[in-house]
Amino acid sequence: MNFLKQILFPSFRKSGSTTIWLLKIILPISLLVRFLDYFGALAFIAQFLDPVFLHLGLPGSTAIIFITSIFLPLYAPLAIIMSMTVTLRELTILALMCQIAHNLPVESAIQAKTGTSFWSMFSLRIVVSILVGVLLNLILPADMGMPLFVKVNAELPTSVADVLVLWLKGSVQMALLIFFIVTVLNVIYKLLEKNNMIVRLSKAIESVLRFFGLSESTGFLWLIGYIVGLAYGGALMIDQMKEGKVTRSDAELLNYHLAVSHSVIEDNLLFVALGVSVWWILGVRLVVAWLVVWVRRIFLKMKRKAMYSYKNI
Repeated sequence: MNFLKQILFPSFRKSGSTTIWLLKIILPISLLVRFLDYFGALAFIAQFLDPVFLHLGLPGSTAIIFITSIFLPLYAPLAIIMSMTVTLRELTILALMCQIAHNLPVESAIQAKTGTSFWSMFSLRIVVSILVGVLLNLILPADMGMPLFVKVNAELPTSVADVLVLWLKGSVQMALLIFFIVTVLNVIYKLLEKNNMIVRLSKAIESVLRFFGLSESTGFLWLIGYIVGLAYGGALMIDQMKEGKVTRSDAELLNYHLAVSHSVIEDNLLFVALGVSVWWILGVRLVVAWLVVWVRRIFLKMKRKAMYSYKNI
């Protein structure tokens, strides 16, 4: 009975409000992107990236994969990849680029609600993904063979009505999934908090957080971001900021880290199943996430010093 009153029912209430908050951001953006895709806007944008992609060791035709990834969840570019013929080397580069830069309008909007600039997150992930593509093109072996999937023909909507139906189906599935995941996370968090496990958990990964340049107060949020992704982690981050458990500056550094490296279980499994080495995609993301946070910390430190010197002139 105590579990129902103290943990489950409060978790349901909080999850309901969180789900509505997330859907207000996600649904309008997802509908807009579906129509952009249907009317050919994404393909039109992709053609301007063709020359750039040739310098990344990728066929110009794969630019549409990256553009789709920028605006949609990771499953959308994955579907396009499986409708093309690509080598394992090309797939590895695309996997890293799409993992870093996917679903940006939604995820950047959620991060913006926690106090980090929308355009900072949006541009950071695009720039970093392209730089990672350049790096991988330089260091990956020239011949890595072929991936473990058979080319399939992707089904495309043939009318505006099809677009709306697909969006509606996806929205219902998304709403149910969000409510379920957020409820589970809230129940886990309340159980951990009730048993004083949050502090212990943060202590257990304190050295990892310190290595990445993050505060130990962000330990639980870091784990959530790595397990289920940015959207759910962002929702919980707002709650913890309101309760004074995480400062805005600590949340911002965590946002920079998670922008590059999050949802490592699901994201990695999707591409490992196609033959991509987990060491390439996970290792590179962790290294880049480490670099991004420490560069950000150095920049903020230099900025504070410059402001202090200016005030004392």
